[in-house]
Amino acid sequence: MLARLHSVALEGIEGIICEVEVDVARGGFEKTLIVGLPDAAVKESTERVRSAIINSGYKYPKTQSLVNLAPADTKKEGPAFDLPIALGMLIGSGAFASSIARDYAIVGELALDGRVRPVNGVLSMAMTAKANNFRGIIVPLDNAAEAAVVQDLEVFGVGSLAQATGFLSGQLPIEPAGIDIEKIFDIESQYDVDFSDVKGQESVKRALIVSAAGGHNILMIGPPGAGKTMLAQRLATILPPLTLAESLETTRIYSSVGLLGKGKALLATRPVRAPHHTASGPALIGGGTNARPGELSLAHHGILFLDELTEFPRHVLEMIRQPLEEGTVTISRAKRSIKYFANFLLVASCNPCPCGFFGSETRRCKCTPGQIERYMSKISGPLVDRIDIHIEVPAVSFSKLRSKAAQTDSQTIRMDVVRARGLQANRFDGKVITNSRLSHKQVEKYCKLDLHSEMLLKQAMTEFGLSARAHDKICKVARTIADLAGSAEIRSEHIAEAIGYRRLDRKL
Repeated sequence: MLARLHSVALEGIEGIICEVEVDVARGGFEKTLIVGLPDAAVKESTERVRSAIINSGYKYPKTQSLVNLAPADTKKEGPAFDLPIALGMLIGSGAFASSIARDYAIVGELALDGRVRPVNGVLSMAMTAKANNFRGIIVPLDNAAEAAVVQDLEVFGVGSLAQATGFLSGQLPIEPAGIDIEKIFDIESQYDVDFSDVKGQESVKRALIVSAAGGHNILMIGPPGAGKTMLAQRLATILPPLTLAESLETTRIYSSVGLLGKGKALLATRPVRAPHHTASGPALIGGGTNARPGELSLAHHGILFLDELTEFPRHVLEMIRQPLEEGTVTISRAKRSIKYFANFLLVASCNPCPCGFFGSETRRCKCTPGQIERYMSKISGPLVDRIDIHIEVPAVSFSKLRSKAAQTDSQTIRMDVVRARGLQANRFDGKVITNSRLSHKQVEKYCKLDLHSEMLLKQAMTEFGLSARAHDKICKVARTIADLAGSAEIRSEHIAEAIGYRRLDRKL
């Protein structure tokens, strides 16, 4: 007897509806074969399904069975097909009948005792089920809250194979899962850190505010212990709150690699990823035998913090240049290509020299000029051009560390950032989110300079030998500084501040 059900296969973070056809023959030796480009995890499901069916109190068919996962030219990965295959075996063998099984997409991994274990990528699967007009989706109980984020889709969480058969046969009613998205954001959108924790470093804080307001990549250069990491970790707290659309995109990425957390429905805070400098290219960009997103994609709508930037292999750093410009990562294979979101704010830090104390007022630098030049040259010119703001982070004095003066908190700063972002959204009619994403034509249109500002920029271009990209970066940063000041025009003081943020151009 032939049974047909539906499941969802993932290609990257995109879902593809997969038809699960199970043909249980009336005779032949007991053998189960799975076709349709299954990977090792899918092939091994036959043994899990057998034990789960028997331990759930059903009889496993002692005849030949064939499982086809269509479309046959799409690779099927992971254990999410266990539950639909088991249900198909039971329907095909006549253990129970269901008139509604085809109305639902079904995913879930089976334990040997029949329990249904959670799987990765359920949010993308639920979105795919809705897009293909399914009545609902049946998921593991631990994934129900995640799938319930998708509105106007019935989500049923099941804890066992027996529970799934009871629901599909109409003998066991199950209430659809539901969540309050606004309540989740209210509870989980709080950060554990705050800008008020940072003493001193007012000039660096100012640069970070400009970075947050315009979405500008930033590089902090300073001695060890100056607070670079502390500042980077708190930058997310002054960025605008995540919107639901942004949260869904980021959550899909985390869900696809199993980083969402048990029972968690959504990411409500902006992610901050800080890979070690020994990370490989695929770890940052993504890829591997079974392609998966890397750190750039996990930082989508958040912050990618590269500490000790000069310690990263140069070829690895060069790999992030294109994603910085395009906001996506494309992993190409012989038969397919996978695209991941990667729209992040790059925050990098490094020491000014190998010993870390070049320019310090408290410690003597032991490095030669040649050593310093070789150390800083590890960051290529093209990559430096793509970083809008370069700022020096001096060591904090004892008096500032022990100061009891109140520091501005993240919530207050965030209000200024949100106000500046609002000006940008109105100016560009929602076509460009931040000033950092302006094209060259848009720079000419929206970053017009008066005569004094023009002369300042010309002098800087001539003296520092700035590139055309650096020219546009200065104009974009100046536009953001003007937005923070509530100024419709870019004035000379805005251009002067923006030029001051090109520290590496002055040194190299």
